[in-house]
Amino acid sequence: MQYMNANQQKKEMCDIGRNIWLRGFCAGNEGNHSLRISEDRVLCTPTGISKGFLTPEMICTIDMDGKQVDTNNKYKRTSEVMVHLAIYKKRPDVKAVIHSHPPHAVAFCIANIPLPQGIHPEAEVFLGQTVYASYATPGGPALPASFIDKITPETNTILMANHGSVNFADNLTNAYYKLEILDNYCKQLILARQLGQVNVLNSKQMTELLQLKQKFGISDSRLACAPNGCASREDQPFLTTFEGTHPVSASCECQGEGKKEDDGFEALVKAITEQILANAK
Repeated sequence: MQYMNANQQKKEMCDIGRNIWLRGFCAGNEGNHSLRISEDRVLCTPTGISKGFLTPEMICTIDMDGKQVDTNNKYKRTSEVMVHLAIYKKRPDVKAVIHSHPPHAVAFCIANIPLPQGIHPEAEVFLGQTVYASYATPGGPALPASFIDKITPETNTILMANHGSVNFADNLTNAYYKLEILDNYCKQLILARQLGQVNVLNSKQMTELLQLKQKFGISDSRLACAPNGCASREDQPFLTTFEGTHPVSASCECQGEGKKEDDGFEALVKAITEQILANAK
């Protein structure tokens, strides 16, 4: 593997941190990010420091067990580094992880609403299916345990209930781009909610979009069943916040196996729809 030199890597960590801070994705000393620089070495942000005021000497070096190896560094590693290491171990292709608190995305975390699919092309192409993890106490082993089994080879974005987001990619810049796209998508959804309706891509539109994504070299297992118009269970919490009835997304939850929804889920959708109609009277 080829890498930048140590000074360039640490400067990049600081530059990304400042971008995160300038965009308001982290307040105070919130958030953390890391860069895997070799098989057993990771750079990470220090604890207790604003991401907008990082300098290269603050960046910490740890091993894949979380032990800080730059013992002369007066700054101590972030307490949530085990989240990063769990992802690196699960996905060796990942070289950068950003944990942040982007406000529009965190609104979905607080409202306990997973991100809907099949609505916006940029989100579908660059985020794809996002993982929604149940709440776990920050800083401890329960946090990575809440999502690690849900990560697939296609995953790049996690929303953690009542907490924040995690984005990861092959480099820091791409991980940061996914963070920006995530919060922008969430902002668009919130604005659409205020307007009172949302247009969902139909199966033909979703299929064409995923075919285009494939041409970009980005795999997406949903392409196998998008033509069937199978709906994602995770779309319902957002779509059912609207008054009246709304179409479900053309995206799916069958992991590319082409299986359609079970009778129990159809009954659930019917029950939710009836409840919304009853409340609207």
